[in-house]
Amino acid sequence: MNRRQFLRASAMGLGAPFWLRALSARAAHGRADRVIFFYWPDGVAAESQEREPSLFHPTGGERDFRLPSQLEPLSALRDRCLFFDGLTMGPTDSGSHPGGAKKLLTGVDHGDGESIDRYLARTLGASAPHPHLYLGAMANQNQASGDKHISYVGPGQTVPPEDDPRRAFARLFGTPPPSAAPDTSVLDHALAEIRALQSSLHGAEAAKLSRHLESLREVERRVRAMGGSPPSCAMPRGPAAPSELYAPESFPAILRAQVDLAIEAMACGLNRVAVIQASHHTSELIMSRFMGTPMYDPRSDMRSHQASHYGARHDAARREFRDYVEQRRWFMGELARLIEALRARPEGEGTMLDHTLVVAMSEVSDGNTHSHDRMPFILAGGGLSTGRFLRFDHEPHANLLLSIARRMGDRLGRFGARGDREIL
Repeated sequence: MNRRQFLRASAMGLGAPFWLRALSARAAHGRADRVIFFYWPDGVAAESQEREPSLFHPTGGERDFRLPSQLEPLSALRDRCLFFDGLTMGPTDSGSHPGGAKKLLTGVDHGDGESIDRYLARTLGASAPHPHLYLGAMANQNQASGDKHISYVGPGQTVPPEDDPRRAFARLFGTPPPSAAPDTSVLDHALAEIRALQSSLHGAEAAKLSRHLESLREVERRVRAMGGSPPSCAMPRGPAAPSELYAPESFPAILRAQVDLAIEAMACGLNRVAVIQASHHTSELIMSRFMGTPMYDPRSDMRSHQASHYGARHDAARREFRDYVEQRRWFMGELARLIEALRARPEGEGTMLDHTLVVAMSEVSDGNTHSHDRMPFILAGGGLSTGRFLRFDHEPHANLLLSIARRMGDRLGRFGARGDREIL
C-alpha cells in the first residue's frame, strides 16, 4: 500500500461523516463492522477433578453475576463484556490441546474446515486492503507449526502468524525509502498530503484525524524502539528473527505492540478481521520473567503449560497452582487493555469498541484435564447486549461462531459441524 492509498483509507476511516453515521447505525442495530479474535494458551483453572467450583466461570444470574478471581482484571469492564458457561466443543479428542486448537475456530473435528476468521475475511472483509491480519506473540516459538496455530485456511491447513511487530508494521503501513534518515517517520513522507487532508476537515473530524495520526506515530515509535533496522515492506521469505523476539521478558511488549497494530490498522480502514495469538498451546513461555508482575521471579523457570498441570484440586499450597492462576489473571489483564484501547478511540457517536467485536478464548477449558466442555469464551463490544452471563447446557460452541458471523451482518445459515442457531 502506498501512502496515497493509506491516506485515502485514513480519510475513509476518520473523515467521512456518512460512513461514520453508517457505522453508528450498524452498532445501534446490534451489528459489528470488525472483529478481533484474542487467544491465550493452555486454558484456565475451571472445575477441578475434585469438583471444586470453577475459578474462571462467573456465578449467579444473567445480570446479577459475580466474577471469580481469574476474571477480576475485567471487573471494571464487566458491563462491556459477555460471559459464558456451558459451551462445548464436543467429545472428539477431548483431553487434548491439539484437538482443541483444531476445533476452536473451525467448529469441526480435526480442523477439517475453514476457520470463522478466514471465512469472514474472505466474505465481509474481502474489500479491505488487508482482508485478514494474523499477528502472534511468540506463536512460532521453537518452529511451532501445524496444530499450534488456530487460523485454518482450509481443512487441516494452517498458516503461521506474523510474530515480529516491525515486519507487521512494514506490511501494513510501509517503511521510509532506503535513503531516508533512520529516525524518519513513515508519516513524514506524506506531510504535504496530510496537511491537505487536514485543511479539508473541520471541527470534530479534524480533531479525530490529529488524534489518530499522533496515535499512529506513537505505535511507530514503540515498534522502532524494539531495535533492529526497519524490515523490507516486501517481507522476504524466512528472515532470521532477532533473538529478543523470543526472549520471555520481551513477550508483554511484543503482545501489546501487536494489539496496537491491529487497532491502528482497523482505525485506518485497512482491515476488518484480525487474530492475535498469544503464544501457542502447550506453551513453553516463562512468565516468571515478566518484570513488575506478581509472577516475577528470576529464579523460577515455570512454563505456562507446566503450571497448567497444577494437580487434581485447587491447592494454593502448590507453586504450580498459584503461578497458573496468576498467569491467567495476567492474560485477562491484557484482554482488558485491548478492550480499553478500543473504548478510548472515538468513532461516530461512540467509540471503536461499539463497532468492533472482541472474541477471547483458549483451546481447552481446565488446563489440568484439557476438557473441551465449559469452554472459556468472553465477548465484548460490537453492538452486543453486554453486562450479561449466559449459561447453557452443552451448547455447541459452533453456534457461538455462527452467531459472531451473523452479528457482523452475514446471513450464514450454518457453520462447522453443529453450528445451526444463533445464541447471542
